[in-house]
Amino acid sequence: MPGRNAVSNAVTFDFSGVTALVTGGTSGIGHAVATAFADAGAAVTVTGTRSAPSEYPDVALDRFTYHALDTRDADAVDRLAAGITTLDVLVNNAGANFAGGDEWDPDGFSAALACNVEGAVRLTTRLRDVLRASDLPGGASVVNVVSMTAYRSTTIVPGYSAAKAALLAMTRNFAVHWVGDGIRVNAVAPGLVATRMTAPMHDWPELLDAELAKAAMDRMATPEEVAAAVLFLSSSASAYTTGAAFAVDGGYLAV
Repeated sequence: MPGRNAVSNAVTFDFSGVTALVTGGTSGIGHAVATAFADAGAAVTVTGTRSAPSEYPDVALDRFTYHALDTRDADAVDRLAAGITTLDVLVNNAGANFAGGDEWDPDGFSAALACNVEGAVRLTTRLRDVLRASDLPGGASVVNVVSMTAYRSTTIVPGYSAAKAALLAMTRNFAVHWVGDGIRVNAVAPGLVATRMTAPMHDWPELLDAELAKAAMDRMATPEEVAAAVLFLSSSASAYTTGAAFAVDGGYLAV
């Protein structure tokens, strides 16, 4: 049988002239998203919890504009939003779980909500006017990074799970409420992704193996695989898509 010529089904995006804000862009999924946008020609701003990019010596941030932001700080969120005059794409990625604490405690639960959903909702709302002014083909785009924990019980981090479910619900509500503004709002729902946040799971192989067994592909995703979905949802290729949750889960929901 004759040899097959090399084939490729790679997809590239062109975001030249586009401005994007990625919260939590200093590591993991957020950094992969910010890098992918920059590679595609966008002007990218990222946020992180440290005071300056120099405090991330192991992360390449020189291609981005950096702002320190704790999403639990309402005043800080308002200040950041007030300083943004042009924006085409907002990616609400910042978040954390508190597995070492106790999200079953009311205070721990509230902290998880503040970190993972309340800040994102506040920032998105504050940026409505600048997003509405975007002339991006297909409309301005908001992409919220949620989680498989929004769909299934996660008793280790119930606050994180509840917050991601709330952010998924708000994705749909924003999408309908803002459709007349030309702003599309979607979510990406990753499965287990190989990041710094999930790295401690390797110390509990029984936990890691149990989670991987829930995914048909039986492996973790890479941050870049999640980033590709974010860029698609922010592009004109998805101009008729809003209020959707794009699962990047290796078949987690199918098993």
